[in-house]
Amino acid sequence: MISRTAPPPKKRRRLESLSPTRLIVSSFLVVIVTGALLLMLPFATRNGITPVQAFFTATSATCVTGLVVLDTYQGFTTFGQTVVICLIQIGGLSLVTLASFFTLALRRRVGFRSMKLASESIGTSNVAEARGLLLVVMKLAAFFEGLGFVLLLPVFVPEYGSEGIFISIFLSISAFCNAGFDILGRTQSYVSLMGYASNWYVQGIIMFLIVAGGLGFLVWHDLGQWRKTHHLSIHTKVVLFCTILLIVGGTVGFAFLEWNNPATLGGMSTGDKVVNSMFQSISARTAGFNTIDLASMGSITKCMLCVLMFIGAAPGGTGGGIKVTTFSVILVTVASVVTGREDAQIFRRRIDKKTVYQALSISMLSLGVVILVTLIVFFNCGELISPLDCLYEVVSAFGTVGCSVGVTGEMHAPALIITMVTMFIGRVGPVSLAISLASQRREQGKFDILPEGKISVG
Repeated sequence: MISRTAPPPKKRRRLESLSPTRLIVSSFLVVIVTGALLLMLPFATRNGITPVQAFFTATSATCVTGLVVLDTYQGFTTFGQTVVICLIQIGGLSLVTLASFFTLALRRRVGFRSMKLASESIGTSNVAEARGLLLVVMKLAAFFEGLGFVLLLPVFVPEYGSEGIFISIFLSISAFCNAGFDILGRTQSYVSLMGYASNWYVQGIIMFLIVAGGLGFLVWHDLGQWRKTHHLSIHTKVVLFCTILLIVGGTVGFAFLEWNNPATLGGMSTGDKVVNSMFQSISARTAGFNTIDLASMGSITKCMLCVLMFIGAAPGGTGGGIKVTTFSVILVTVASVVTGREDAQIFRRRIDKKTVYQALSISMLSLGVVILVTLIVFFNCGELISPLDCLYEVVSAFGTVGCSVGVTGEMHAPALIITMVTMFIGRVGPVSLAISLASQRREQGKFDILPEGKISVG
């Protein structure tokens, strides 16, 4: 009979003293290291892999980014590809969410601390709702990924035979988790979905899955309750409005800038130009798939996509970036200052000061990370990569997007390592990472009330 020994009291106290944020950050690190070790196994790759390449791929998959240094089909065996898609699934939903769900599924008791951890992982501050939301998250993920798989089968099975089944599964999970990985490089490396630039059906399914994952599970839960309540939360309204605005604006902007570019949209029909512009607008914010050669885009288009990648998706979803809600709060805060209002307002609601401070902190920390990493990468690879392409790759890494202009594979090892760190920061969030690294010995509720100071600004 095998007895299960509990962790030593000292070790248990150390684990219990960790904040939920630090545990979430640690869980991502554990998944990345495990994934990298699996990818370094001899039967995981076709021609071998270096430790840096293995850790880069594992980080990119776990952080649902999509930047690659090896083509996923040509570089990895079926086992390696399976490891990659498992990392994407775990990274998209988070290890904490999956572990909490399976604990519930096994009808085991989940304590308050575990539910608080799960609530932070899925993007809600309401611990009481966490149990129900965990079930919603898993049901939605299974539904959308299953639907995508079924809809993609009629395309890939006739084209690839039995391999089309795995391709459909892989693409469905990758698209819903906003990862941007593909296994379509049969004849050419790093092709993504360029072979389907004229296939509106495939593009439509992938766009739907990307948006479904990027909206966030809280929004889908709220939409599911709408038939009963006939009421949408302010969070859902902001996410939906901003998402639609960015999709439309991005589509129009991309089409306007690339309409006559012979290397991108120029040779397509009018319908293909519109659909591909919409696809790139949606994919650029979170996913990283591409149907055109991104390296051939104009400089202004690259700058526009950098903005979309930096903004990203919605909180509680599978996408990255500073999030559309953060972007919205910053905009309405600026508008309130310009119009002389005391508080930031949106949809006839006042935004509390704490949310405004959080949005400003996230934006400034994120901008600082992007600028610093861009300078480091350019210093390390300036002879190979232009400044704009450096910025583009770094924003893509931070936003966990994965849209690449084809220069990731040219980076030296130090630049790849700093890009890995950037992907990790982008996935867990700069503020969350800062909190997890900060000292835990903070005295709660003991703040001195100081006299007000006046500073001239502007």
